[in-house]
Amino acid sequence: MKKCLLLGLSLLVLASQSLATPYDHIHLAADDAEQAVNWYVKHFGGEATRFLRSTDTELPIDRVMYGDIAVIFFERDPGEGSVGSGVDHFGFSVGNVPELVADIVADGGTQLGDFVEFSGMQIGFVEDPWGTKIELINDPELRGMHHLHLSSPDSQATLQWYADNFGGESERWKDVLPGLNYGDIWLLVSQVQQAVAPTQGRSFDHLGWKFSDLTAAHRNLQANDVEFTMDPRDFRSIRIAFVEGPDGVRIELVEKD
Repeated sequence: MKKCLLLGLSLLVLASQSLATPYDHIHLAADDAEQAVNWYVKHFGGEATRFLRSTDTELPIDRVMYGDIAVIFFERDPGEGSVGSGVDHFGFSVGNVPELVADIVADGGTQLGDFVEFSGMQIGFVEDPWGTKIELINDPELRGMHHLHLSSPDSQATLQWYADNFGGESERWKDVLPGLNYGDIWLLVSQVQQAVAPTQGRSFDHLGWKFSDLTAAHRNLQANDVEFTMDPRDFRSIRIAFVEGPDGVRIELVEKD
């Protein structure tokens, strides 16, 4: 009986380690937030909206919803681009990669490099008009918002840090690239030789995860030696906090009703 109980507890611990904290948002920067929102909706779809999909017209239209994940824009000088920071790019899965790249280039974006093939899928890279790199990939298994792609001099340790603190299923994407699967988005990390810059103040400012209890998350993450750059506090009708991830990646934690 005792052995069965211990086995059950062990399995429960292992299961809890793989539970994913829901991924919440990407926070970019643009000198005109609503213009950036419209640009993203034009090329990648999604729902242009306000804070928490509010109908309050005094709030700015500053975000695009892709399911439960938001791409939000600070209205400020975007500074340097995402390349060279701890978050190199993020990706969308679409069925018409060359056509979309052409449309983006005609609308203020920049193509980065040539098209490539990976595991039978066509891939193209672009940069939006505000400096954030975007991967376009034809992956029929996950359409729309697809992945976050970080850069690190120690990719294995970085990936483990995210798994330890935000969960996710540790899998190999397409049986090739190690990553964390959050169900509606992947997190991948590339190995780089040089040090990378912090994300704060650049065009890709920070990542965001959602917690049901931010007080408990604060306590648990501190116990795991996670550095808080801002302790939990009220913001409008939600609570937020900020931590610093490996390689200077800024991360927001949010608690919503």
